[in-house]
Amino acid sequence: MNTKRLSFWEIWNMSFGFLGIQFGFALQGGNMSRIFQTLGASKDDIPLLWIAAPLTGLLVQPVIGYMSDRTWHPRWGRRRPFFLLGAVLSSLALFFMPYSSALWMAAGFLWILDASINISMEPFRALVADKLPEEQRSYGFVLQTLIIGIGTWIASNLPWLVTKLGVSNQAGAGEIPQSVYVSFAVGAFVFMASILYTVFTTTEEPPKDMEAFQREKQESQGVFRGVAEIAAFIVQMPRIMIKLGAVQFFSWFAFFTMWSFATPALTEHVFGAALPSEGVQGYAALSAAYNEAANSVSSAMGVYGLSSMAFALLLSVWTSTKRIDRRMVHLVSLVLGGVGFLTMMIWTPETSGYLKWSFALIGIAWGSILSMPYAMLSGAIPADRMGVGMGVFNMFIVIPQIVAALGGINWAYKTMLGEEVIQTMMLAGISLVVAGVLNCMIRPSDMSQFAKVRD
Repeated sequence: MNTKRLSFWEIWNMSFGFLGIQFGFALQGGNMSRIFQTLGASKDDIPLLWIAAPLTGLLVQPVIGYMSDRTWHPRWGRRRPFFLLGAVLSSLALFFMPYSSALWMAAGFLWILDASINISMEPFRALVADKLPEEQRSYGFVLQTLIIGIGTWIASNLPWLVTKLGVSNQAGAGEIPQSVYVSFAVGAFVFMASILYTVFTTTEEPPKDMEAFQREKQESQGVFRGVAEIAAFIVQMPRIMIKLGAVQFFSWFAFFTMWSFATPALTEHVFGAALPSEGVQGYAALSAAYNEAANSVSSAMGVYGLSSMAFALLLSVWTSTKRIDRRMVHLVSLVLGGVGFLTMMIWTPETSGYLKWSFALIGIAWGSILSMPYAMLSGAIPADRMGVGMGVFNMFIVIPQIVAALGGINWAYKTMLGEEVIQTMMLAGISLVVAGVLNCMIRPSDMSQFAKVRD
């Protein structure tokens, strides 16, 4: 484990690749439901089409974590080979995504894109814990969140920006607007460039005992050995991982609901511009109104990246010199995000300008979700198991999304809240408030260095 304190720019350089990763996530989060709807998907079908994202995370992240723990290259180090591989694959998937001509193609590209993003993302979490001492980890994860916020805001506004620059936002029935093509191409370039920046500006320390590392690597080779070690970690995971797992379940259920339903729910409820059926009278005008509303929703969603950036900036200044109560910061942040979702119910076409303030509150929750759980957890995982530990922890991110995609969202909002699609945003708000309250289960002793595994 590294005990040397790093400078701001050293931490910035090692985290900068997250800008590209977040370009990928923000573009798919703000536009995939729009693409699915354009290609003929009904609103109820959208969560199932999104299932590729969490399924790939469930399968890829623990495996990549396990592999990166056992990787060492004299030039490229331990984590950076995975950054680079994921960047190449993600950039290709981003570029070709808008060329999908059928739902199965779009779902397939989403599967490839999310698997590729996960190859890059998990090692970034482990790299912070690899390189930073315990007292700098909150600062490191918060700085990652600052970069993520920048990426979310810029990428979410790309369709609006390129439209303002003269790229067409009009399209015929079943066709994706040119503004989306250009936005995804820009995202592919930024993804590759930002990962390359981190790869070439960051160094990694070799294992202290290289002979022991190579011996353990040889002994742990093989698929079954890897599965066994991941399973052993799951069985003996630290208590705090279980408690944070409950918090993560409701947090990520809420955000998956937003990514799946924000476009259809808000274009319809807030802007009064639902996607028209093909052949309906006045289709061209109604379709133009929908595409304009979809751009507005994507732009408003970008505000949650901007507010998470501001929140992370404040936290980074504070945590650079002082400790924080990570549990209470996370509790309050999640509840504020829940309030943001709940306020969406009151906005109408006349008050649509206020939608950005709802997303500003959601951004506070997002900023905390991307930093506080990892900072709370990092002290309870041994350094030589940090990759597999973070990979297993990320299963608590993808499991709620799988539950949501397999009917959890549709069942919950239609059974408990009503048939209108805007009720999905209320469901997301309730879920975030529950996640916040569940932080009360976590004790300070759970976050201590190498905390005991559960009994």
